[in-house]
Amino acid sequence: MLKSLASLAVMALASCATPGLAPQATRATIANITDALPAPRRFSGAPAMRLPVQPNAQLARDFMALTFQLETGRQLNTFTRYEGPITVAVENATGTSLPPTLQPDLDDLLVRLRGEAKIDIRRAEAGEMGSITISALPRKTLQRFVPGAACFVVPRVAGWSDYLAKRFSPEIDWTTLTTRTRASIFLPYDVSPQEIRDCLHEELAQAVGPLNDLYRLPYSTFNDDNVNVVLTSYDMMLLRATYDSSLQSGMSQAQVAARLPAILARVNPSGRVADRGATPEATERWSKAIQGALSPDVSSTARISYAKNAVALAQAAGWQDERLAFSHLALGRAALPMDGDIAIAAFLESAAMYKQLTGNSIHSAQVAVQLAAFALSSGQADSALSILDEAIPAADDAQNASLLATLLLLRSEATALQGASSEAARIRREGLAWGRYAWGDEVLAIRAVEVAGLRPGA
Repeated sequence: MLKSLASLAVMALASCATPGLAPQATRATIANITDALPAPRRFSGAPAMRLPVQPNAQLARDFMALTFQLETGRQLNTFTRYEGPITVAVENATGTSLPPTLQPDLDDLLVRLRGEAKIDIRRAEAGEMGSITISALPRKTLQRFVPGAACFVVPRVAGWSDYLAKRFSPEIDWTTLTTRTRASIFLPYDVSPQEIRDCLHEELAQAVGPLNDLYRLPYSTFNDDNVNVVLTSYDMMLLRATYDSSLQSGMSQAQVAARLPAILARVNPSGRVADRGATPEATERWSKAIQGALSPDVSSTARISYAKNAVALAQAAGWQDERLAFSHLALGRAALPMDGDIAIAAFLESAAMYKQLTGNSIHSAQVAVQLAAFALSSGQADSALSILDEAIPAADDAQNASLLATLLLLRSEATALQGASSEAARIRREGLAWGRYAWGDEVLAIRAVEVAGLRPGA
């Protein structure tokens, strides 16, 4: 129900700053970059990533765990959704111009929800109060009222003023609902286009559908690991099941569970395969350890300690799934500023696990960016390009502009290291175009200088 600031942090590279680059040179280089930026790029339509078949027995367990529990662990006894058409309005709570990508990204998402999830949802007409209000505010305003949240959704609220009036009221408690009639999504307008889009996907999905997140779901945005940043085909199946005509608000857990097999047979006909058995939920100790490993509010030493604990807990639990791979990835990121040997060992372990579990997917690409940065910084252009050429399509298919831009900038530097300057310049412009969407121009310029500094002799 809220997206944490930590989840929106830029991925670490092999270097957090450009070695030997004086502040004056940094500013000059950044100025040169921003003066010559290409037009920004933007994704549209559904992500191209293909997911493995999801057995319906497991999908049913996932549906129940996501639908009848909050992220806090509180149980929900009643099934709720919107009954009837859903309208979405956008509120500019402060009167400042809205980011130009917000409206088209929202329209693309609504098209997908109608087409893939079969939800009757549309934009509200001018002057019409929406079933869901999307309220755009300054980031610092959101932080003042809900520290640590990048964006969040609240029930029974119509916009920012209504939220301020009700924020201490039991009215905004999800556990008191018997049906959904109104909700508001609060997101920042002064962040990058990708951050806004990611908030739209996560919060609108939870406004209309499941309210929980589960670390054990590898192909979903309903997962606090934030590997998937836009709604996947798995998520659309869950939402389509939520709005199946055989369900209605007010049903009990037992009533919903009884109807799920028939619903999922319609929604996911390829899922009529043997049940592989239930996947155990993440433990509270592991969840706290992984959150500590990713937290920007603790020291580097503490992050390493949390990450090592997450790896140990996952191993002790006998997990051989994405949670163990993610624990190794978190350890690599935590160790990066302090211990390169620990970092590279953790990244290699994570890469091997993800490769076995998900192939050349967005999961593997998350690790590939780190391994490619190490290869580039050590002058191994061929190795870097081999890694990047596998990862770039996965980032593109998953519509992750931040990851895609970083991979392309790395590929440009590796290509330049081979002496192909014209091709390197072309790839770099493509990376900059995606970077404008991923981070905004100011952060992009700094990011580009950091990546360029990884190439030996740069």
